[in-house]
Amino acid sequence: MAVDIVRAWKDPVYRKTLTPEQLASLPPSPAGLGKLTDDELARIAGGMARQGTTTCTKNPCGDDC
Repeated sequence: MAVDIVRAWKDPVYRKTLTPEQLASLPPSPAGLGKLTDDELARIAGGMARQGTTTCTKNPCGDDC
């Protein structure tokens, strides 16, 4: 069975069906590990800086931040 590399990177259920040899043959994901430190995680919330870390009083549409 040929290994679907992209599916193996993205689908944990599919990845669990692969043999240890197949897993070892996978190239590293181009996205990398994607791990953040605890400090980095503490500074972000939903892809934006936590509220209170900016001086914004209005957003572009005119509503309060």
